[in-house]
Amino acid sequence: MEQIDSKQYSRMTKTPVLQLILQLGIPTVVSMLVTNIYNMADTYFVGTIGTSASGATGIVFGLMAILQAFGFMFGHGAGSNISRKLGAGEIDDARMFASTGFFYSIYCGIAVMVLGLLFLDPLCRILGSTDTILPYARIYAFYILLAGPAMTCSCVMNNILRYEGKAVYAMFGLTAGGILNIFGDALFLHLGMGIAGAGLSTTISQYISMFILLLPYLQGKTQSRLGLRYVTHNLSDLTNIISVGMPSMARQSLTSLSTMVLNLCAGGYGDAAVAALSIVARICNFLFCVAIGIGQGFQPISAFNYGAGIYSRVRSAFDIAMIFGTGLMILTAIYGYFNAGSLVALFRDDPAVIEIGTRAMRWQCISLVLLPLAMYGNMLFQSVGIGRTATLLACLRSGICLIPIILIFNALWGLAGLESAQALSDVLSGIITIPFVVSFFRELPPDRFTILQ
Repeated sequence: MEQIDSKQYSRMTKTPVLQLILQLGIPTVVSMLVTNIYNMADTYFVGTIGTSASGATGIVFGLMAILQAFGFMFGHGAGSNISRKLGAGEIDDARMFASTGFFYSIYCGIAVMVLGLLFLDPLCRILGSTDTILPYARIYAFYILLAGPAMTCSCVMNNILRYEGKAVYAMFGLTAGGILNIFGDALFLHLGMGIAGAGLSTTISQYISMFILLLPYLQGKTQSRLGLRYVTHNLSDLTNIISVGMPSMARQSLTSLSTMVLNLCAGGYGDAAVAALSIVARICNFLFCVAIGIGQGFQPISAFNYGAGIYSRVRSAFDIAMIFGTGLMILTAIYGYFNAGSLVALFRDDPAVIEIGTRAMRWQCISLVLLPLAMYGNMLFQSVGIGRTATLLACLRSGICLIPIILIFNALWGLAGLESAQALSDVLSGIITIPFVVSFFRELPPDRFTILQ
C-alpha cells in the first residue's frame, strides 16, 4: 500500500478554511464561467440564424443534461469516495474508485450516443421539438451525441481532480475546451455551416478538453490512477459509487425531464416562448455559476475532513461557503433584475422573445438568493456520503417541486405561469433544505483527528 501525500494531507486539513475554499473555488469558478460562456456562445451564434434555431439549443440542452447526468453521477460518486479515502489514508481504494468511475462513464456515454443516433428524430420530439424547430434540433443533437463519451468521462476527471484538491488542473482542461468552442462557433458559422457548425465546434472542443484533463493522470500528478487493472469487480463498490453519485444523476436527469416538460408546454405558445425560456435558463446558469463554483470548492474540504474525522472544518467550510455564495447571489440578482431585457436581447433581437424572456428573467432573479442554500445543502450530504438525503434534496429544484409547478401554473395562468415556475421551485427547495442541514450539524460528533503516520 502506498503512503499518502503528506503535503496534500496537511494542506487539506490545516490550511485556514476560507483560504482553502478560495484556492479550490476560484479555479472552479473560472472553469464554470468559461463553460457557461461557451454554452451561451452557442446560443448567441445560433440565435443569429433564427428563432427556431435558437429554440433548438434549448431543446438539445435536455440531451446534454442526460449525458452530464451519467458523467456527474460517476464523477461525484467516485470523487466523494476518493476524497474521504485519501483523508483516511486509503490510497489503493481511492485509485479503485477513480478508475471504476472513469471507465463506466465512458461505457454509458457510448450507450447514449448509439441509442440517440438510432432514434434521433423521436428523441428530439421527446425533448420538446416543434415541427419548425426539429430540422435544427436533429442536426445539433447529432453532434452533441458524437461528443457524448468525451462529455461523460470529462465530468469524471474534472470531479476527481476537484475532490483531490487539484482544481487548477481541471480549470485548464475546461477553459481550453470552452475557449476553443467559442472560436470554433465563430469560424464555422462564418464559413456558412449554420447550426451544424456550432454542433461540430462543440464536438471538437469536448474531445480536446477531455485530452487535456487526462494529462495530469498520465503524468502522475494525481494520487488517483486511471487504468483497467484498478477497475473493481466488486458489486458493492460500484453500488457505492452509484449511491453517492445518485444525487447528481437525479438532479441532471430531472433537469432534462423538466426541460422537456417546460419546452412541451412552452411550445404551445410558439417558438418565441421556447427560445425565450431557453435563453433565460442559460443566462441564469451563468449568473449562478460563481456560487456553484464556491460550493464545489467547499465540497472536497468537507469530504476530505469528514474522512479524516475533523468535523469542525466541515461546518466551517459550509458556513463560509453560504456567506460568500448568498452575498454574491444578492448582488447578481439585483444586476439581473434591472438589466433583464438587455441580457435577453444579447441572444435574440426578436421582440416577442425579449418580452417573454424579460418577465421570466425577473422572476428568476428574485429566487436567486435562495439557490446557494438549496445547492450547498445537497453538496454537503453528497460530499460526506449521505446519499439518500443528498438525492432527495437534489430532486427538489429540478423535479419534485418544479415539474408539478410547471404543469399546474401552465394550466392556471398559461405562459405567465411558465415564466414564474422555476422561481417558485427555487424558493420552495431552499426552504425545505433548511431542517435537513440544521439536523446534520446538530448530530455531528466532536473531532476525531486521524494521525498521519
